[in-house]
Amino acid sequence: MQSKGAITFVAILIGLACIFQLSFTAVTYIHENKASKYAEEVVLAEQSKPSFSEISDLDKAFYLDGIRTEARKTYLDSIANKKVYFGYTFKDVKEKELNLGLDLRGGMNVMLQLDMAELVRSCAREKTTPEFEQVMALARSRAATTHTDFISLFAEAWNEIAPNQRMSFDIDLDKLSGDIRNKSRATNDEVISLLQQEADAVINNSYTVVERRINQFGVAQPNIQKIARTGRILVELPGVKEPERVRKLLQGTASLEFWQTYTYQEIQPFLVELNNEIRERNEAAEAEAAQMAETEPAEAEESVDSELKSIEEELAAATGEISTPTSEMEKANPLFAKLQPFGGNTACLGLAHYRDTAAINAWLRDTYIEFPNDFVPAWSFKAFSGPGVDPDTYYELVALKDIAGKGAVLDGSVITSARVNYNQMTAAAEVSMTMNSAGAARWEVITEQNIGRQIAIVMDGSVYSYPNVQNKISGGNSQITGRFTQAEADDLATVLKSGKLSTPARIVQEQVVGPSLGSTSIKSGMISFAIAFLLVLLYMALFYRRAGIYADIALLCNVLFLFGALVSFGAVLTLPGIAGLVLTMGMAVDANVIIYERVKEELRAGKALRLAIADGYKNAYSAIIDGQLTTIITGIILYIFGSGAVKGFAAVLIIGIITSVLTSIFISRLCMEARLKKNKDISFDSPATRNFLKDTKINFLGMRKWAYIISGAVCLICFISFFTKGFTYGVDFSGGRTYVVRFDAPVTPEDVRAATMEEFGEAAEVKQFGGASQMRITTKYKVSDQSQEVDKEVEAKLYEALKDFYATPLTLDHFTSTLDNPNGIISSDRVDASVASEMQRDAIIAVILSLIAIFGYIAIRFRNWTWGFGGVVSLIHNTIIVVGFFSIFTGILPFTLDVDQQFIAAVLTIIGYSINDNVVIFDRIREYRGLYPTRPLRQNVNEALNSTLSRTINTALTTLIVLIAIAIFGGESIRGFSVALALGVAVGTYSSIFVGTPVMYDLNVRKDKKLEEKTAKKK
Repeated sequence: MQSKGAITFVAILIGLACIFQLSFTAVTYIHENKASKYAEEVVLAEQSKPSFSEISDLDKAFYLDGIRTEARKTYLDSIANKKVYFGYTFKDVKEKELNLGLDLRGGMNVMLQLDMAELVRSCAREKTTPEFEQVMALARSRAATTHTDFISLFAEAWNEIAPNQRMSFDIDLDKLSGDIRNKSRATNDEVISLLQQEADAVINNSYTVVERRINQFGVAQPNIQKIARTGRILVELPGVKEPERVRKLLQGTASLEFWQTYTYQEIQPFLVELNNEIRERNEAAEAEAAQMAETEPAEAEESVDSELKSIEEELAAATGEISTPTSEMEKANPLFAKLQPFGGNTACLGLAHYRDTAAINAWLRDTYIEFPNDFVPAWSFKAFSGPGVDPDTYYELVALKDIAGKGAVLDGSVITSARVNYNQMTAAAEVSMTMNSAGAARWEVITEQNIGRQIAIVMDGSVYSYPNVQNKISGGNSQITGRFTQAEADDLATVLKSGKLSTPARIVQEQVVGPSLGSTSIKSGMISFAIAFLLVLLYMALFYRRAGIYADIALLCNVLFLFGALVSFGAVLTLPGIAGLVLTMGMAVDANVIIYERVKEELRAGKALRLAIADGYKNAYSAIIDGQLTTIITGIILYIFGSGAVKGFAAVLIIGIITSVLTSIFISRLCMEARLKKNKDISFDSPATRNFLKDTKINFLGMRKWAYIISGAVCLICFISFFTKGFTYGVDFSGGRTYVVRFDAPVTPEDVRAATMEEFGEAAEVKQFGGASQMRITTKYKVSDQSQEVDKEVEAKLYEALKDFYATPLTLDHFTSTLDNPNGIISSDRVDASVASEMQRDAIIAVILSLIAIFGYIAIRFRNWTWGFGGVVSLIHNTIIVVGFFSIFTGILPFTLDVDQQFIAAVLTIIGYSINDNVVIFDRIREYRGLYPTRPLRQNVNEALNSTLSRTINTALTTLIVLIAIAIFGGESIRGFSVALALGVAVGTYSSIFVGTPVMYDLNVRKDKKLEEKTAKKK
């Protein structure tokens, strides 16, 4: 082996890098544990208060959960910008930890659809032609059945219905922000181009609005993505426990407004009066508390208080605060201790730490003193940045003025464009804003009335900027200047453009996973991973002895490299992703099995150990690379067409294949070279496995006709089931809503089904999901209703149907909440019918593309289309049987066999994995044809099948071991997924021997006979 030193050095570097990357996850875990401990102490302190006994027993758990969540968040916020690990702040460390999917940590996944048809409608004139209405109707109908963006569909429909009519008769070009030289003579192509630009701007603006709202919501590590050319935005929110609040937050339209402002000098007297009033109330409360302390003993609270105090001191030390109870300054000036005044002729009243904003809001909101009736306080959207100020920590409080009770003096609908320019004198970034004629007239009056004052630009209640008005602005063109960075100027321009955002967004797909189900999934997933990992290590060590131990070392390195790569690339680990990890172990072992079986063949041929190892590795390379590349092809297709957890599975699969190939080839070889350097022997078998499938002489091709009959009969039975029994589709393929509901006592699916039937007026699908006290309920009730209220209606009906099943009464709020309550709805899925049809179409396309890609690769790699055809026939055979199994046994087996995205992921994985067997066999046939060109093809094929039989069975056994471990220990969510994979592996092993290779042989025999007949005729 060449370059051993360099390979060893690189492997050590990669290993250390992976350990360092994974250490961020460990550090995050340590600090979050401290936060949880602090939160529990706060909860204990709250429970010891006399007022806690006044809360109803039903509400106590939810009240304490809110206290716990807020305390934990306070602790983590306090260390967010503190350096906790090698110069990294906790915020940095948190961003570098291993990302867990929503199915593992709990949270909410939402797909938002922007109505592009409504956008086109908003750009139309008040009176439109009949042709325009026909075009809109046709484009809308096509949008429901195709992936093409609406603007392109609109253009196609126009060319069909009104090809000779100008779009500018119906589309008001003044409403579009794009530039065009001659609007009166604009061509239809130019109008479509402007509409496309408008659609892109709306999507970008909507993305910005959603991102801003999510950031204000305070979700850790949100994932927000624009889905190209679809008008959709994907939002993943880990840890969210208030889905209804998120729905309202995401579906509300943006509200951009311009407000007049007060100055600090005008509001200062009221702030001073408020400060004095707060001080007086605090002094009175302290006096009352002191009097009570003299009359009531506090021994019962002493232990809790002392423990809480010690943790608060740690927290204070971490945040750099003084741990004394209250300073003299805070006692004398409680308001100004939290709100640091700006002073001067500015609309900013002062700066406040983000932790103090809630207290200041409460003081301003409560009726301590009488502020001016038109005074409206608002916080800045972005944190204040300046010398000596911690970043992302302090926010500005701005004094808005509500004129005549109407709020803003102008809204964002008048803005036609906004862009970033650069001052010619100073080269500083500034934002140019253009208004329509009505807005320009109003803006002229507003700016004239506010010369020397500031106008606040407010979006969704947060102040983005409050520039000074220097003079009256006529014509509607304004420049907003300030000490903007490029990014800040871009953000402000985007906010101004989003002011005219009238395109509504609706949720077309939603998944909610409660924290209790997420923690259960983590536990079951990791147990299955650990058991499968140990079983594979044990199997390899027992079967291959010392060589197997080297394979185990390579497998350990593979797991380290794989997790390190996942963290480095920011990949998300999902529950199917854990299944992908386990499956990757089987694939990693496959490479070692191919190598070891080749080495054993070389040893049987009489070669010395060192030469046998070298030749074994060399001869195995082509089979390993070809086999794994086909799996990568299907993994890439799955990543492109999958979403959510399935995409996470694909990412793990792709990365795992790459790391498994590298570790199998290099790590195990390094171990062997180190052993050989000491002139020590290496065993590749044990006495029990030494003669396993050795020198078999099975006439596989002689049995092919019987195999064709058996396979044909099984496939026929599957087809009959397809068209008679059909399938049970998951909600992502059928549309509707699925809820996993936990009860506090065992229930039966029949009773739950009857109760839901009575409430909904239609049959709901009810299946046991885990234990007898947990059910999965799927309903299509009002699946086509797009109103925002229908979700609450369905949940209310579900509650009415199920509330009598609970031994302990449960309110509607508790039933629907995904807080840390043990019962009620613990997860939910919702998919619109249009999205479900798209998912079905994507699944079919993905399977077809995989088959085509593999056929092309094998045909090119082996330079014969018959080889590719044989491989694809084998894959189609496997797919039919696996799909048929799900059709035949759904409703019979005691676990769900739904056809959904996870099932399609399993099918694609089967396609990629089972072709490995064909590739290994084909590679050996190609080798034998090169070594023995004069031998009959039948003999070469049979010998290739027999010589690779040990590898084929060994690989299948190791993979089945890990898949069975997933099926048993991996939890209900992926049981059907793992069963599909296990069945696919078993059927794939059979078909590679009895279907794929025989089909290739028969095609080649016929091809050779035709060639011989043509040659004979020529003679």
